[in-house]
Amino acid sequence: MEQPAHRQRLTPGMRLARHRHVGAYAALVLSGGYEEAGDAGRRRVQPGDVVLHGPFEAHLDRSGERGAEVLNLALPEGVTPGGFGRLEDADVVARLAERDPAEAARLLIALTRQTAPSPADWPDRLAAALSGSSPLRLEAWARSQGLTPETVSRGFHRVFGVSPSRFGLEARARRAWAAVRATPETLAAIAHEAGFADQAHMTRTVTALTGRPPGAWRSLAA
Repeated sequence: MEQPAHRQRLTPGMRLARHRHVGAYAALVLSGGYEEAGDAGRRRVQPGDVVLHGPFEAHLDRSGERGAEVLNLALPEGVTPGGFGRLEDADVVARLAERDPAEAARLLIALTRQTAPSPADWPDRLAAALSGSSPLRLEAWARSQGLTPETVSRGFHRVFGVSPSRFGLEARARRAWAAVRATPETLAAIAHEAGFADQAHMTRTVTALTGRPPGAWRSLAA
């Protein structure tokens, strides 16, 4: 069923706590600006910027002094992007969305030029490290930055709205979920490659994140 386009208004100084969306969608900034801090990293976005959210990603938002207007578009089935991009002509997508949201989403994907977040400080660098394929030893990472583990835990939670350990665990769960659906590898092999202690650990984490165990997702993808 086609999902309608949704225009969202962020009032000046508004803070949306960390929240998760099940489906993939794009947020196109039409006016104003805000800071997005989520599973794809952190960035201050402005008109013409696009935030591409993959399935089961979470984020929090902090709007600027002018607030922001955002056009949210559900992305087509099978499209699993993540990250940030730039659209030179946001108006053409916004106008099309009033008539045909699905076609507007396809046009947005075709026209968006993806851009990488620019890590500005240690919380951004830690988020990038936690998104890697191997579990991170927080104590060692903190020492490498000249920080205490307690400072890192508190500071990261303040910026991203979640603990470093949970952020990294959910990143591995999303990778495992994607591999279960897209590859023929055994669940045990996927668990190992995603950095889980064993298949049971992966099953519990993927189920908590997505609402279904990996075996059920594989059956749906077959």
